[in-house]
Amino acid sequence: MNPVKNALNNLINPEDLKIKPLELAETYPAQWVTDSHFHTFDLDTLIRNSWQYAGHISQIKNKGDYFIVDIAARSIIVVRESEDSCKALYNICKHRGGPLVSQNGNTSRFKCMYHGWTYDLNGELRGVPEFDGVQDFKKCDFGLISLELQIWQGLIFIHMGNPDKSLAQLLEGIDKRIAPIELTHLNIATQTIDKIKCNWKIYVENYLEGYHLPQVHPGLSQLLDYKSYHTELFENYSLQYSLFKNTENIYSDSEGEAYYYFIFPNTMLNILPGRLQVNRINPVNSNKCDVHFDYLYADPQSEEGKKFLEEDKEYSDGIQEEDIFICEQVQKNLESGIYKKGRFSVKRESGVHDFQSHLKEAYKNNLDL
Repeated sequence: MNPVKNALNNLINPEDLKIKPLELAETYPAQWVTDSHFHTFDLDTLIRNSWQYAGHISQIKNKGDYFIVDIAARSIIVVRESEDSCKALYNICKHRGGPLVSQNGNTSRFKCMYHGWTYDLNGELRGVPEFDGVQDFKKCDFGLISLELQIWQGLIFIHMGNPDKSLAQLLEGIDKRIAPIELTHLNIATQTIDKIKCNWKIYVENYLEGYHLPQVHPGLSQLLDYKSYHTELFENYSLQYSLFKNTENIYSDSEGEAYYYFIFPNTMLNILPGRLQVNRINPVNSNKCDVHFDYLYADPQSEEGKKFLEEDKEYSDGIQEEDIFICEQVQKNLESGIYKKGRFSVKRESGVHDFQSHLKEAYKNNLDL
């Protein structure tokens, strides 16, 4: 038996996997975010077996353009192999595991940085230097390993396994809800990574409720109307949204709502007037995660666009600092052994309950409990 599954079969109380109504439900045990076996299981069962945001189509406009993305401890190349086709390939040479590229760029072929094997943009092996005398060797057997890649509104997602539904099925309904906003025509302006000392599930759950806004985010509470803050649950994602307050802020001239979509298990789409911010939470170990931020705007190169980007990022960075502080404190408290389980606010924490319910379903479906 898989040693990680065997350990979790012994660690998890089957009673904790029962999904109760929000009014009666308890949070899962603290051990689920502190024990390393859960981290390994989360990577294999959830992250590597779900649609993962990789980047935006604006990053690879021309043939041969490519970028690298690290997801669940695996390096992946996303490349435009032709005018109307993109490809996702593992950044791993089939000779002895060397890397093909170490930074984003444009190329007509990929050349291993270790021993010089070369591959077409579609991953087919073409050049094998100094391999005379090797018997029973066929180039066609040593192409790069590709991944499933699909695009929705310009957002590129990859899947490391065998998806049970298409990306369009996963995100069905979002495009109609945010209309007339169209994300395809946005452009990535900047990308950042925050390294946080907390389990990835703690960061996700913090995102999934506005309950903490008055306590943790006084600035954000001046932007959003807390009384109008709502959460809606769908089969594959949840939505938090709020009206803007009639106060002086960087969005004062904007009309509409702020949409915060969470796509299980670890992707956030933050849609505000004039911009999209995509967050992907990458688990590192049981008490660390990397939060990848992509900022996309309609016109990031104009003077007005640059000014808005600067103000928007400064505002977002301040909110992120507040989130990092509280999430790292929660991690410490869960590791203390004092806290065991909690309860949910029916009014404010339906999104967290929904996330934990999806998590329990995944554990039940993949364990012998």
